[in-house]
Amino acid sequence: MTATSGKSDRSRRKTWGREHVANLYSLFVLSMIMNDGRDESDILRLALTSVAAVGPCRAEGGFLTVDELLVPTPAGWPHATSEIDDHLQHLRGREGPIPVPGREWGWAFALHTRGGGIGYLVVSAPSRPTGDEFFLIHVLAQQTAAALANARARRRERDHARELRRLNADRAAVNVRLANTISELEYQRSVHEVLSQAAAGGGSVAGIATAVYRLTGYPVAIEDRFGNLRAWAGPDCPDPYPKPDAAQHEELLQEAARRPLPVRVGERLIALAQHRGEVLGAMVLIDAAGSAGRQEEFTLDHACTALALELAHLRNIAEVELRLRRELVDDLITGTDDESAYARAAAVGHDLHGPHYLIAVQWVGRAADDAFVQAVGRAAAGLRMRSLLAGRSGMAVLVSEGRPRPEALHQAMVRELGSPSGSIGVGGRCDVPVQIPRSFQEALRALEVRQRSRSPNGTTAFDELGLYRILGPGGDYREVDQFVREWLGPLLDYDAAHHSDLAQTLSQYFECGGNYDGTAAALGIHRSTLRYRLQRIRDVSGSDLTDVDSRLNLHVATRVWKVLGGSP
Repeated sequence: MTATSGKSDRSRRKTWGREHVANLYSLFVLSMIMNDGRDESDILRLALTSVAAVGPCRAEGGFLTVDELLVPTPAGWPHATSEIDDHLQHLRGREGPIPVPGREWGWAFALHTRGGGIGYLVVSAPSRPTGDEFFLIHVLAQQTAAALANARARRRERDHARELRRLNADRAAVNVRLANTISELEYQRSVHEVLSQAAAGGGSVAGIATAVYRLTGYPVAIEDRFGNLRAWAGPDCPDPYPKPDAAQHEELLQEAARRPLPVRVGERLIALAQHRGEVLGAMVLIDAAGSAGRQEEFTLDHACTALALELAHLRNIAEVELRLRRELVDDLITGTDDESAYARAAAVGHDLHGPHYLIAVQWVGRAADDAFVQAVGRAAAGLRMRSLLAGRSGMAVLVSEGRPRPEALHQAMVRELGSPSGSIGVGGRCDVPVQIPRSFQEALRALEVRQRSRSPNGTTAFDELGLYRILGPGGDYREVDQFVREWLGPLLDYDAAHHSDLAQTLSQYFECGGNYDGTAAALGIHRSTLRYRLQRIRDVSGSDLTDVDSRLNLHVATRVWKVLGGSP
């Protein structure tokens, strides 16, 4: 070897050495770039674009293992083909040669980490690269695998951090819900304890109202099913307590019964006390600010359960008392001694001393069953009538303390039953129990007179009957009919044949005391017409209207005729 050729070799080695160092430095810089936080797709793209810088090679594509499948990465790399994909599947994670169409040399560099293979870097060249070029590409593949491992580790850390944040957030939410649940359970436990104590202390309606006031801090009203106040707990009790409109209150009860939660009406939160589907009363929370929430609704719901049991118990007691009252009324109207009557009445809470009146109540289409008797009792209670009540012989019978108000009772019954088709008879005053049977018969007589009148719906008192007292009970009016026919028969026959009103004219004439002007005005006719009719009455009846006895009998006959409905 000559000196010149030796110098040339040393020069080439120095040049190769400088290029080799430069390439290694470039790979070092590339490694730093790859590890600056990029994702896997960006790392593979850098690796693929850097293949050409280390020799006469071309990057055919990158592949990452995802769920045990090789996925081309980055998507859309121009040289990735399905043939390459198929050959990679046969390598089973190892690196090795791979045919590339149109290229003499192709190689699949396995991207390995400590956890195993994570993909491939596929490179091709027009001819087999030198060992140094192969070494550089191999180093590039190793750096790419290391960068991918780091990227995956960072992604897992981010995923773990994100999952940890989510778990922390979920745990915080669970803790909040748990705290709320514990708070609700503590409140519910206190509700059960307070209501249990109220029940153990006698369970009175007032005690339940006080317990709810202690639990909620809101004033509490307990009403019966008609809206009457039974108990109040808390400040500012209205005096007098407002009485609701009956129809509107019934609509409210029906609406509340259809809802599972308390109903708000203005500043009132209302829950029903129901027993076996029947509304026995209502509990009202006075909440002017509208701030009551779930806890107050829970308290109302459980308190209404206790209230319903208490009201049902009270009603059972009342039913027993009612049965005793009915038996007492039956004995009173059939006759019993005063001493026994006073004692039995006192046992059911009624004072028989003092004046009493018997009241008989019948309604068209309503049997005198328990429901009807209870309706009469509610109507009487609404009028604050102190009475004994029973059902008897198709009617309800009241032994009422003090002078009753039959018209008001009739109106109350109309509201209870929704029908005006009913009659009420009131007997005379009785000051001792032994007089009650007589007052009962008088009530029956007054009731029958009312029912046979032209206006059967309403009330009649025996003391107001006057001459009508001659009509005895039982419906036997043959002698009365004969009396009416005797005095009014010709007029009634004439009216029937000629469609006239002579009988009515005569009745009105007597009711006006024989006054022409008053009679004409009441009938809506002229005085001359009235004179004509009176003359015609004299001619048809054959009676002298100036005769005292004739006038009396005719007046009585017209009165009875009107009571009997205008047609004996």
